Amino acid sequence: MTAVYIAGTGVLPFGRHAGRDVVSLGAEAARAALLDSGLAPAAVGLGVFANALAGRLFGASTLGQNVLAEVGIAGIPVLNVENACTSGSTAVHVAWTAIRAGEAEAALVVGAEKMCVPQLGLINSGETEVDTLLGLVTPASFALRAARHMHEYGTRPDQLAAVAVKNRAHAAHNPVAMFRQPVTLDEVLASPMIATPLTRLQCCPIADGAAAVVLVGERLARRLGCRVRLAASVLTTGTYDAAPDLARWGTDARTAALAYDRAGLGPADVDLVECHDAFTIAEILHYEGLGLCPPGEGGAFVECGAAGLGGRTPVNPSGGLLSRGHPVGATGVAQVVEIAHHLQGRAGARQVPDARVGLAHCMGGDKDGDTKSCTIALLQT
Repeated sequence: MTAVYIAGTGVLPFGRHAGRDVVSLGAEAARAALLDSGLAPAAVGLGVFANALAGRLFGASTLGQNVLAEVGIAGIPVLNVENACTSGSTAVHVAWTAIRAGEAEAALVVGAEKMCVPQLGLINSGETEVDTLLGLVTPASFALRAARHMHEYGTRPDQLAAVAVKNRAHAAHNPVAMFRQPVTLDEVLASPMIATPLTRLQCCPIADGAAAVVLVGERLARRLGCRVRLAASVLTTGTYDAAPDLARWGTDARTAALAYDRAGLGPADVDLVECHDAFTIAEILHYEGLGLCPPGEGGAFVECGAAGLGGRTPVNPSGGLLSRGHPVGATGVAQVVEIAHHLQGRAGARQVPDARVGLAHCMGGDKDGDTKSCTIALLQT
């Protein structure tokens, strides 16, 4: 099977884009990625478009064909992917798999979302799910995890808040981040309570936005001079046949083990991480699940600065979902873009020095105390 490389990237600022629709946002990111790659639209043999909410919010469907047509791409296979928060990273996984299998030499992956509209309502894992019908919307499920982690390991509220402070400090250096103004521990803890113990500044904001990436096989990579290889991509689901363990996320650990094995790498090799920090407790659980620190030590890991820029393993140098924003279908693609920029030395003031290996992690949906989907991509120069 051929190796897969990053040939081009594009990302729009996340935030409110009044007057723009999903197609225009996605097409702009796609044009940027194609321009960055140096490939003509005619060279693209596969399109994969990620979006989670346009069907529910706008009654729209199969928007990928519309987005690609806007940039001059038609007559090729185009797939539309919805997989909750991992919609974008699942789209990357599909394209990676296709190129490795020889089904395409170049693939354009686009993720786009329009969320800043009145009809959005509370994010949940499906309005027909029993948990949703009983009131377990997304903030509540993560609040339960936070309470359990605090009970079992002694994790403190200020350690949870430290994640938000760190990610806002990172976002200050990211021109496409939604919130770039620094915040203090006191400000995070004093913000309105959403679901105890998670305050508003510990919950990611909704956003409009789009991101795109061009993936190519080895032959095109040599011609284009691509340096960043997508060494492994793994997509899993949770397991639903046992009582949930709210203080440890076994699906994280299982998915990470698969990804590390496929790439021939381990946690000690990783120079930076972009992870699904939908809530502050999520990032702490992901430190532990990804093997960055032992179980129960995630609070101490962020408190001592290990997860910050200049620390042992910087996590979410983009600002993460908490500060960059979370346009659901775009997030997983934007995480890959961020890692690629660091490995290419293009991350500006937030650059992780001498970065050679980066990990992009995403999760989506709740079911029976676990996630509906989990993705991990390992990128390497």
